[in-house]
Amino acid sequence: MIEGLAIDDFLDEWGPEKIVLVTDPQTGLKGIVVIDNTARGVGKGGIRLSFDITVRETFELARNVTWKAALAEVPFGGAKSGIKADPHIPHKEKIALLRAFSRRLKNLVPSEYVPGPDMGITDIEMAAFADENGSLQSCTGKPPELHGLPEKLGASGYGTVEAADVAIRFTDIGLKSVMGATVAIEGFGNVGTAAARSLSMKGAKVVAVSDTKGCIYNENGLDVMELLRVKRETNAVINYKEGEALKKEELFGLPVDVLIPGARPDAIDDSNKNMVQAKLIVEGANIPTTNEIRREFHNKGILVIPDIIASAGGLISSYVEYINGTEEQMFTMIREKIRRNILLIIKESWNRKEAPVDVALSIAMDRVRKAMEYRGRK
Repeated sequence: MIEGLAIDDFLDEWGPEKIVLVTDPQTGLKGIVVIDNTARGVGKGGIRLSFDITVRETFELARNVTWKAALAEVPFGGAKSGIKADPHIPHKEKIALLRAFSRRLKNLVPSEYVPGPDMGITDIEMAAFADENGSLQSCTGKPPELHGLPEKLGASGYGTVEAADVAIRFTDIGLKSVMGATVAIEGFGNVGTAAARSLSMKGAKVVAVSDTKGCIYNENGLDVMELLRVKRETNAVINYKEGEALKKEELFGLPVDVLIPGARPDAIDDSNKNMVQAKLIVEGANIPTTNEIRREFHNKGILVIPDIIASAGGLISSYVEYINGTEEQMFTMIREKIRRNILLIIKESWNRKEAPVDVALSIAMDRVRKAMEYRGRK
């Protein structure tokens, strides 16, 4: 039994292949690794540092990567890991945890699992992980000095905006690109800040942004560069002067064209789904809502681009780093793959008369199933 759940509550035809619990008494490390499915390649997925990480959440995120990698057509399988700790612990303690985690995973990394950064983890911690492992190929998201492509380059947020730029023309907003669109972004971490920068460069109007402290809203648009400065210096977007400070939950009900959930899982649930006024939802975060709610939005005429397509930028970036590619190659590949996949999913959604998430899952499952058959796993 794990967390009160029988093993059959996790297992299905796709996986997971391994669930590993990792401890280290000296550092207090408590870690989880889930390798979901490696039929299409070595397991890939970030390390999430969180005080409330669970096996269930880690499994769901690993499964998410299985589908995301198949749709992005990169040769990875799905995996994920987590360390149970406060993400705001001192830097020295965080490095110690990552080094201990790396030591405990040497029998899995990089032969079965290649991690990268996720919530609470930066390129600095990934450098420590690689050093402890003894191989720069043991992980991605490393600093450029170690031949890495760190998340601070904005791959995930950039990919989310590319998805929005293509998808918006298939809504009744009346725009052929995000230029002129009003956008609200939930979360102002790696995904949200990169998305805001990219949107601004494309001529979109970012009118609302939230973080853990609250939401800042200005219907005439926010100065993204000033907002980034305020966030960097005060750690709270509500300290931006030219806007109305709201509760962070109020962001989802604002009258905008595009909504980008870009932070925590389950951000859109039964408590706020009926507040949404946006005509296009582009999921920059992992699992920001359920498939049932995505289908409800589809039936209401709201186009939802699911995370397994829209948030694939980080995974594609990991692949480019894995093959020792360049920053320029990374952005080119993200743009080409995501824009092509958006067109494919929307076209098939129309043809099949199904919600985009169901079309995307169907295509991903078919690709993984074929790989499993070739390997004799089905």
